[in-house]
Amino acid sequence: MNRVDLAAVTVLVAAGWAVAYAVLHRALRRTLAERQLETERQLGALAVAVGSLQTKVAELSLTRETPPMVATEFDLEAAAATADESPQLDDEDVTAEIMAVISAAATAFLGKKVRILTAKLLQSPEEGVNAWSQQGRVFVQASHNLRSGR
Repeated sequence: MNRVDLAAVTVLVAAGWAVAYAVLHRALRRTLAERQLETERQLGALAVAVGSLQTKVAELSLTRETPPMVATEFDLEAAAATADESPQLDDEDVTAEIMAVISAAATAFLGKKVRILTAKLLQSPEEGVNAWSQQGRVFVQASHNLRSGR
């Protein structure tokens, strides 16, 4: 092969690489734009779902004084003894409406049906924490062996 043939082959190979790069670059940009549009569509749908859940929570917080339809947690022996009476909710129990909202939010987040069995309200920081309970938790946590050398 002489130098002219080698130069022609080199030019052809370089031109082939340039064309392949341009075609692949254009396809990559188009795919990227499509993915970005799909992501924006999904974020919009998620924003609508979160907005509707916030509206539902706001509605439920206004109707919190209404008695709940069913209890979320109760003593099975007491329920068996008084089967004809509906179970009573404590102040710490969550209403059925809130349970439905929690279940809907978990279902929307995980993408599959979720069943919440029980839920209890946590003590708010304003009510204060029992100092003995807090000290006991600190003691138990401090007693764990945290050696990472093994």
